[in-house]
Amino acid sequence: MSPAAQTGVSAPRGDLTVRTIAMPADTNANGDIFGGWVMSQMDQAGGIAGVERAQGRVVTVKVDSMVFIAPMKVGDVLEVYAEVESIGRTSMKIRMEAWAQRFQTTIRDKVTDATFTFVAVDDNGRPRPIPR
Repeated sequence: MSPAAQTGVSAPRGDLTVRTIAMPADTNANGDIFGGWVMSQMDQAGGIAGVERAQGRVVTVKVDSMVFIAPMKVGDVLEVYAEVESIGRTSMKIRMEAWAQRFQTTIRDKVTDATFTFVAVDDNGRPRPIPR
């Protein structure tokens, strides 16, 4: 049984925002893809979604807990889904999900999820209001 089936999750939430392949340079000594690489891809996807919603520059200020459910291997395709959960005056929370499409298959497993908080900033790096 796949990890996604074990957790009862059958489909990603949010919009597909980043899709990339895991390469040998992204692995640890055991051949698993570094969790930091996955997190970096999630941060990039969140940044894309944040810039679109804030209509300008955003910065990451917080990542809520992240638990890795399943490992990724070289050749797996990482799919990152983003969904804006809430918007404050200058910040927003974006729910991120990372899924692995297994190498040369159509099998997809959820790898991890987390909520990232982004703040909209101006050209000087100071918080600015997010347009309604």
